[in-house]
Amino acid sequence: MTSPASSDTYEILALKYAEYTQRKRLESFISADDHDQPHPIDYFVWVIRNAQRTIVVDTGFDAIEGAKRGRRVIRAPAAALEQIGVAAPQVDQVIVTHLHYDHAGTLSAFPRARFHLQTAEMAYATGPCMCHAYLRHPFTVDHVCEMVKNVYSGRVIFQDGDTEIAPGVTAVTLPGHTPGSQGVLVEAAGGRYLIAGDCLYLYENWEGDDQVDHIPVGLYTDLVAYDESLRKIETLDCRVIPSHDFRVLDRQPFA
Repeated sequence: MTSPASSDTYEILALKYAEYTQRKRLESFISADDHDQPHPIDYFVWVIRNAQRTIVVDTGFDAIEGAKRGRRVIRAPAAALEQIGVAAPQVDQVIVTHLHYDHAGTLSAFPRARFHLQTAEMAYATGPCMCHAYLRHPFTVDHVCEMVKNVYSGRVIFQDGDTEIAPGVTAVTLPGHTPGSQGVLVEAAGGRYLIAGDCLYLYENWEGDDQVDHIPVGLYTDLVAYDESLRKIETLDCRVIPSHDFRVLDRQPFA
């Protein structure tokens, strides 16, 4: 890939809006591990911006959803955006990494946005697999139905594979966690970053340990596809940003 022009480089900001302190390690790793150990995680929405454009990645969930699932919402995702000068009602592009509840709630806070989504994700979230309680548990039906309404109003842009969203911003298919999971590859002044979505919850999923290079998360639909996605990331010449690691806040801004 050629280097982008300076006007097509961005800063990336992670905005924490919620946390889950009762989580255990078994939910974050499939390999042998001390699975009963506590392992809190954070929840983020992401902003990719430069002088030309602002793109939001994922839309989080609200306090009602948090109460149902035992997660503490610190502030609404839209309020987190407002604190850095981004007005959710004015955002015109949102990339949704996948349709799990913590990535695709609060869609109504973005009334002008067009939502970038993999076709395979919508097919999965509205298809026969949702008849199975285990597979549908990470989804919230109202979120999925809201996205369907956005389809009917012409506000969903479907991708079938890797797609440039804007100069320097590319949606990258990373199936395995869900069939239509995607990450976002971003060109920054200091290099290339991948907002990995739930292909990587934690830096530890990517960095592994002495025995395993990369450790898939505990929730997946296709482990073979997942492994291929991890190998794909290796070819991207990028630094990874996981979706739920508290250390993300210490390493940002990514620029």
